[in-house]
Amino acid sequence: MTLLGEHDLQTLMRNVMRQVDADQVEVVAYGGTSSLTRFANNYIHQNVQESSTQVRVRAVIGKKIGVATTDDVSEGALSAVAKRAVEIARLQQDNEDFVSLPGPAGIAKVPARLPQTAECGPERRAEVVRAVCDAAKAASLVAAGAFRTGESEIAVMNNLGVWAYHDDATADINTVVMGETSSGHAERWTLDVDEIDGAALAAEAIDKARRSVNPHQLVPGDYDVILEEYAVADLMDYFAYLSFGSRAFVEKRSFMSGRIGDKIMGENVSIWDDGHSSEGIPSPFDWEGAPRKRVDFIENGVARGVVWDSYEANEQSVENTGHALPAGETFGPIPGNMFMATGNATKEEMLASTKRGIWVSRFWYTRPVHPLTVVLTGMTRDGTFLIEDGKIVAPVHNLRFTQSYLEAMNQVQMIGRESRLLSGFGGSCRVPALKIKDWTFTGSSTSIPE
Repeated sequence: MTLLGEHDLQTLMRNVMRQVDADQVEVVAYGGTSSLTRFANNYIHQNVQESSTQVRVRAVIGKKIGVATTDDVSEGALSAVAKRAVEIARLQQDNEDFVSLPGPAGIAKVPARLPQTAECGPERRAEVVRAVCDAAKAASLVAAGAFRTGESEIAVMNNLGVWAYHDDATADINTVVMGETSSGHAERWTLDVDEIDGAALAAEAIDKARRSVNPHQLVPGDYDVILEEYAVADLMDYFAYLSFGSRAFVEKRSFMSGRIGDKIMGENVSIWDDGHSSEGIPSPFDWEGAPRKRVDFIENGVARGVVWDSYEANEQSVENTGHALPAGETFGPIPGNMFMATGNATKEEMLASTKRGIWVSRFWYTRPVHPLTVVLTGMTRDGTFLIEDGKIVAPVHNLRFTQSYLEAMNQVQMIGRESRLLSGFGGSCRVPALKIKDWTFTGSSTSIPE
């Protein structure tokens, strides 16, 4: 299946909108094709492809709102979903806080669909996976993972004049390479499938697995840490999930609440969201068709703002930043294209500057303990190493930590000068590696995660 394209989607959505008997009407269409090659035990065991188009209708009658969705784009099904949204709206109670759907605004086109990625087939994915599996086998290790390519499109139309369309194509791959007592991990996410090098991916994961053989037990405590980009992405995920959305901000569940203009992180820390940047996975408008504005969360340690959708912005009489989720979702607006500013250090310089500490490849199974201060508990995984006198001296068993991510951002000693694009909560994030003082580890595990 190829994308329907802007013209055909516009025609389809206009026909749906005509059939919705309501004061305000919104139609959202999202679809595309996703292809996946899975591998385990050093061979491909599954190759699948899924194509779909979903149409979501929001009907507003006064202050009553109804939402209905279908993945059947036949004429009859689209007529039925239009009527169902109206029926649902008529059964609702008034939402007194609702003001209006967004009106039209200029949206810049951001190219994000490269033909080599959109047209990538199973043979190309198999070549990359073979490079990973062959390298793992040659190292007497076992590789597993998945390589996905896909193209998608989203369009938003409402009867106030909004029309927005965006298409993209993306590729991502991840692998975990395992031995009897060790494991290593690597992943990539990109707009350009040609940037994915199977041999380089395998080399990264295999190197971690080889160096992690026969890990030592380490006494829990506070250690300086070097967090690779994979681990730093987890910090960004939880800031997005718990702290940088307007719902948590208004309800005073965010550390940003009441502190705009205050210094709350180290002055070397800047974090923002930018859906128009080609350095991430662009997303130029939200699920209401409002343009995504760049939002600076933290600027040189100072709290600057959070993301808003039209509902929350109208309620609080502030500017909509264009970060709405699909109609019917109740979580509130979230960031989807996060960035953290790079510094000027290399990982080698971070290592050389560390008297005693821990090198962390990535985190997993992280869960909130105290949302307001973003205290998380979780485990390290796929390469955790003891540092002494500026050198990695031994692998250690995976460590459990209980740590405030907010406090950690006040203890950042060095920031990597390069960044990596990774998947993130609600979208993508591009982050550097960090050296952080006094990370709190509370225990360890002798098992290897599966």
